[in-house]
Amino acid sequence: MSVLSMLRRKFRDSFRQRMFRKAINALNGKRGLRRNEVDDIFERVTFIFPSDLKVRNFPGKNPVAVFNPGAVLKDNVLYVFPRLIFDYYNYTSSIGRFELDIERVMSGLKGTVETDVILWPRNVWEFKGCEDARAYLEGERLFLLYTGYGYAGKLEREYLLKPTTVQGIAVFDKEGKEVERGFLKVSHKGETLPLLNVKDSAIITSKNRAFLLTRPTVEHISLCWKGVVELKEFVVEGESLEPVFVNESWELKVGWSTNAVRVSGNEFLVGWHGVVKEDLSYRNGLALVDEQGDLLAISNYLLSPRGLVEEYGDRPHVIFGDGLVLHNDTLMWVGGVSDYATGVFTTPLQKALDKLKWVRG
Repeated sequence: MSVLSMLRRKFRDSFRQRMFRKAINALNGKRGLRRNEVDDIFERVTFIFPSDLKVRNFPGKNPVAVFNPGAVLKDNVLYVFPRLIFDYYNYTSSIGRFELDIERVMSGLKGTVETDVILWPRNVWEFKGCEDARAYLEGERLFLLYTGYGYAGKLEREYLLKPTTVQGIAVFDKEGKEVERGFLKVSHKGETLPLLNVKDSAIITSKNRAFLLTRPTVEHISLCWKGVVELKEFVVEGESLEPVFVNESWELKVGWSTNAVRVSGNEFLVGWHGVVKEDLSYRNGLALVDEQGDLLAISNYLLSPRGLVEEYGDRPHVIFGDGLVLHNDTLMWVGGVSDYATGVFTTPLQKALDKLKWVRG
């Protein structure tokens, strides 16, 4: 091993140790904010199944799954970015885009939905799939944060032996053309290294230096974190990464589920999920954070899979991510259903806010 490789390994191990200490301290100090209770306040508006989709730019291919969609609302058009799977053999994902009139969605959405594939594996770090997008609008630019599943990092051979996840970011111009693609790295003690085993990220606010919600897995510990990222280079400031909230004793893990939605000048609503030990279900709640990602308030579970359509699929008992939208006074959660379909769930915004328990502010 070269001297440079040894130094990089030292810095990488130092970063892992620092993150592990923070994770353990958070587990010891941040539990007790929530109860193991479900108060399902969301109305089921519509479901989108693979058979409902017509893919325009991938001839001869029909998806077998359409789930975990990002979403953003602009000029009464709901832009949805679902995870698509066309072949089960390798289960390789891509990300699509379709556009819907918001009133059509609110009235129940019937008929065929036309979509295009906009992100598919093009780099070694996303070789096994592009997954679970979150959308963020900044002026005329659209940022899609998505999970890149592949072989990231060329600094050490071990990175090439097994796949890992990185936080991919794709940038689109006002015409919908992709202009940039990369993944998050981390700066630590003067070195910049790939940020591995990370997903479930969302931008809260940005100019060039953005505040980020993210979910690194540190020694099998999966918590909700915040940090600061330089969007020009996609580099996270290592010292800025801090846990926000943790899994409770009845949960295996927690993670952020959706993009962040501004509900007041310095308050942002974001969805999260917890995986429950007793039945391995993904149950969802809401959190209120400030522009830097600090936790202001949090709910118990407010959206949980129920009935045949939501409980039975390729991964049973899941409602997951990825799109949170505010339309007038209605909060809309556009989420994946058991890894095969997409559901649209709504609730009055005030009803959702009333379910939050304030922890700061």
